[in-house]
This record gives sequence, structure tokens and C-alpha cells, in this order.
Amino acid sequence: MPPRKFVAVLAAILLGAATLVAVPTQAQAAPNFKAPFPCGQRWTYSHHSTEVRRALDFIRSDGGTTGGTPVLASAGGTAYREYQAGGAGNWIRIEHGGGWKTYYFHLSAYSVANGAAVSQGQQIGVTGTTGASSGPHIHYEQLLNGVGQNIVINGSGLAYPGSYGSYHLTSDNGCGGPGKPFMTWGSGVNVRSTPRLNGSVVATLGGPTSVRVLCQIQGDTVNAEGYTNNWWAKLNSPAGYMTNIYIDDPNAKLPGVPEC
Repeated sequence: MPPRKFVAVLAAILLGAATLVAVPTQAQAAPNFKAPFPCGQRWTYSHHSTEVRRALDFIRSDGGTTGGTPVLASAGGTAYREYQAGGAGNWIRIEHGGGWKTYYFHLSAYSVANGAAVSQGQQIGVTGTTGASSGPHIHYEQLLNGVGQNIVINGSGLAYPGSYGSYHLTSDNGCGGPGKPFMTWGSGVNVRSTPRLNGSVVATLGGPTSVRVLCQIQGDTVNAEGYTNNWWAKLNSPAGYMTNIYIDDPNAKLPGVPEC
């Protein structure tokens, strides 16, 4: 090949390579993350400076009990169950795509199968204190390509206080969806797999919680708090049944809610 033609071909190859290198890689937008706890609940949070990543720890500040409260997916994705005896205890990793993941540590129980597809607001576990933990709380992280990020909820970055009580966050996670909205009352209220007192407990509401009732059905008669009722509410999330006694409505049978 003549030297002049060779130089021209080489220049064209280098120009093409330079063009490829010059094209920027577009960053994957983060999901619209929401709080990892139920709609209407208010929690306070803090950060320990010794944490290896940009984690925040959440505990309830609305009068409800932290332990036993549902932990919700802050965005949709694929959930994986993990365990670390000397650290995270029972924990869930959700992969959201585009390199984004969220972590939820110290669960007392899992609420989804390993590898399950989950939607935003779906219960994935129960708040606990397993692993290296001094008390019930949600240790929460957001990561991009394995690197911990400053936590953003509903598009706004959260502060990183060194102790609880300085900042609070009220959840709007799971507020939408099917069913009629109600608030519950009382603490330690069990949500069961069936409208029966011997139904397995699928979740425990630590305090007043916003729920959506899909329908209601007659089941076992419950005597509690001076009330007697055999109507049970079927909830959207956490998915299960609870006695209507603890639904904040004066009627034994909830108005505007169909029968199952």
C-alpha cells in the first residue's frame, strides 16, 4: 500500500476510535425511592460514622413500636434473602436495575421468597434486631454499582445526623393501590393468613398504621379492648387479615367495603 494511502487509512481508523471514546456513557437514573416503612408512619433516623457505607438507621417516632413493623420495598425489583450472623443478621437485597440496589438489615423475619419480583410498597420483611444490633431498627442503604450513595427519598436527600430525634420522615410508601384506606389503632396488632385466630401471623403492626382494606369477611369472633366482633378486614399490604376491632372506624362492619 502506498505510504500516503496507508497514512490516510490509519488516520480514518484513529478518528473512528476517537469518536467511539468521545461518546459519553449516560448515567442510569435512580428509581424514585420511597421510605422503607408503611404509609403514614413517622420515623426518625441517624447515621453512625463507623458505617462502611452511607447507611441510615430508622426507628419509629410516632408512638408506635419499631419491632414487628413491616419493612417495605422502597422501589420495585428482585429481592434476595441474605444472612450474616455477626453483622446484618437477616437482611434483604433488592436489585432495581441499572446498577441500583437497596439493603435492609436486621429483619426479624422475611416476607418474600428468595429471588421474588417485588413492587414498590410491598412488604419484604419485619423490623427486628438480628445480627450485630443493639435494638430494633431498619438499617437502610442505597447503592449504585456497589458504592453506597447518600440516601434520597422522593427525590430529596436526607440529612446524616449523629443521633435520633433531630430529623423525621413520614412515609408515603404504599399509600396508593387497591382498597379503601383506613388507619389502625393500638399496638402489637397481628395480621394473619386467614380470618381465624389460629391463622399464622404474617405481620405485626407496631402502632397506628395506614392500611388499605380490599374487602371484609366474617371469621372467628374476637374479644379485645372491650369490643366483640367477628368481621375481619383483608388488607392489601401487609397481605393478610386483621380483626375490624383495630380498624379506626366505629362500625363493626366497615362502611363502603365489600364482602370478600
